[in-house]
Formats: sequence, C-alpha cells, structure tokens
Amino acid sequence: MITQTVDAILNRADSGDDLSTDEGVILLKQTEPAIIAAIQETADKLRHKQAGDIVTYVINRNINFTNICEQHCSFCAFRRDAGQDGAYWLDWGQIREKTIDAVQRGATEICMQGGLNPKATINGAFLPYYVQLVKTIKAEFSHLHLHAFSPQEVQFIAQHDNLSYSAVICALQDAGVGSMPGTAAEVLDDQVRRILCPEKTNTADWLEIVGTAHRLGMPTTSTMLSGHIETPEQQIAHLEKLRSLQQTACDRNYPSQITEFILLPFVGQEAPKPLRRRVGRDQPVLADSLQLTAVARIFLGNWISNHQPSWVKLGLDGAAQALKWGCNDLGGTLMEEHITSMAGAIGGTCLGVEALQEAIHSLGRPYQQRDTLYRHVLKPEVAQKASLSRQ
Repeated sequence: MITQTVDAILNRADSGDDLSTDEGVILLKQTEPAIIAAIQETADKLRHKQAGDIVTYVINRNINFTNICEQHCSFCAFRRDAGQDGAYWLDWGQIREKTIDAVQRGATEICMQGGLNPKATINGAFLPYYVQLVKTIKAEFSHLHLHAFSPQEVQFIAQHDNLSYSAVICALQDAGVGSMPGTAAEVLDDQVRRILCPEKTNTADWLEIVGTAHRLGMPTTSTMLSGHIETPEQQIAHLEKLRSLQQTACDRNYPSQITEFILLPFVGQEAPKPLRRRVGRDQPVLADSLQLTAVARIFLGNWISNHQPSWVKLGLDGAAQALKWGCNDLGGTLMEEHITSMAGAIGGTCLGVEALQEAIHSLGRPYQQRDTLYRHVLKPEVAQKASLSRQ
C-alpha cells in the first residue's frame, strides 16, 4: 500500500515540481514492492514527458590511451604503475589505427580518457601531450566529435603545469575537444571520497571544473558511481549538486550545460581487496540500481532530460530494463572498454549497433542513432514509430 507521504511526493513530481533532498531520500528508502512499482511508473511517465519515447544510442569508440596512473583509487582495477605487468601507453600510431577502425564502423564519437601518467609530457609539460592526443585524431578526422578528458585529467594538467582550469579547458577546446566526460565524480561527498579516492579532486574542485567548462562553451556529461559505501542521503546530495550545477548554467545563460546523467553501479570483482571486502559483493544489485535510476529521473529530469544506464556494468538485459525505469538512451557501442571490464563487469567491451537496436525493439520502443550532443544522425525510423506501441 502506498503511503500518503510517498503518494504526495510522486504527485508533486508528476505535476512538474522539483523534489527536495528529503523527499528524494524517502523515495530511495522505500522497500515495499508496490511502492517501488509506483516510483517506477512515475519515473517512466516523466521520461515520456521530458524525453519522449524514442530510445537513442551513439556509435562511438573508447580509447583508454594509458593505464599508468599516479593515483590509487580503492575501486580501480585498471591502473598500473609504469613497468608493472599489464601497464601500457599507446603511441600515436596505435591511436590513429584505433580511430581508423572506429570510422570504418561508422563512429561519430571518440571517447578518450586514461590514467594520470606522470611521464605523459612533451618538453616537460603535460598540456602539449594532451593537445597532441587531440590533434592526432582531428588532423585526419575533423568530422569526429572528441568527448575527452575528465575533470580529474583537467586538474592533473593544471596542477602540474601551473595553469588555471580555464586555460587548460580553452587549450583543449581550441585543439578540437568537443565535450568533457563527467567522470571522476564517483560520489560528490568528501567523506566518501576520502575512502574511495583520497588522491582525486575534491567535490568543490570537480564542480568548479565542470562549471568552468559550461561557462566556456564545452558541454559535459554527469555520472555517479553507486552501490559501494555511500548512503541514500549521500546519493541524493550528489544528485542535488548536479541539479544545482545545471540550474546555474541555465540561470546564467552559459553556452553549454550537462547533456546527460549516467548511473555507474560499482563492479568489485577485480577491485582492490579492502574495498571489495567492505562492500561484500562483486556485481551490482540490479534492483538497487533500477530504483536509483528511477529516483534520479524524478529528481533530475526537469533539468537533465537524458538519462543513460551502463550496459557494461549491468549487462545489456539489465540496461534494457533501465529503459523502463526512467532512461531514454542506451549509450554507445564503445568498441573497446577497459576501465570497467578490468574490474570484472559482465557486459563486455563492445556491442554492435544491431544488439542495441534489438534490445530497444524488444521493449516496443523506437530507436534512433544520435551524436554526442543528442542530435539525431539519421531520420527517425518512421515505420517503427508507426508500428510500435509502448509496453
């Protein structure tokens, strides 16, 4: 039976109101199946209002250019020290080969991130190396959108080269970076971050870097790493910070904003043992991820309309279920993904376009290829749209 409190919260959301953090926490703490079903129904209705019924996807390729990293995040199975078994650092030729392969498969986006490699310099400076990474691709494939370098990488360059965040972002933008991944956010709570990623940027700096990107005209995504040591209160506080960041970009008429929210459930199978023991499981709990997915839509949807699950972390079947819990996008083909797969994720490292389309079709929803900024690459499949009905 749905309580009057939850019913009132869901009615407010359905009417278009923003929820308070207390209301968001109440929704996250519900355990009764009937109430969770009502939360799902509200999230799906809001998805329909805010993003429509077409499920989008992007043809992209990940290039994780190095796994050598000076930091030691407690959840990371990807990083290596230089000289350690499995450590790698792609050269310009390898990056070009991967890009050519992506173009041949129809990619419109290259997503490029890597470890914080203390040797990644040109003439002793870090920024020229990152600029050269971009130019290596853009010189030959100017049409590709480069979705590259997290706020953590921006801070890494800025600190080592004694530059401002804005100077780093402008230089990358001038070189050809089109948007910034909103990764390295994990949970935007410094108490959590001191355990999870003590060497990473703190909450205030992450928000400053992303806000600076918006002010300078560089779109970003946003993420949350969930299902480890954080509480429902900390999850909602994270969402509130993202919502506030987006509200600021809108209120101040910044040229760019957050384009999407992506929930990234914790995968601990190959993560360092201390955190794995503390969390007590190797794979995400799908039910928890879906409930948080729904609450994120309800809490953020008025301000961030595109929501995406992670098929790498949840598997394609789990990600497809998330399309019934508030998500309107199924992400990208990736073609090559190392960071999560090395943690033991079940979803694999690459999906073909047909697999994404079939997963969407199985739900009775139309599909549409998009670019990084959610512009349709092709005309909607008119025949599908006419013949498919919502399930």
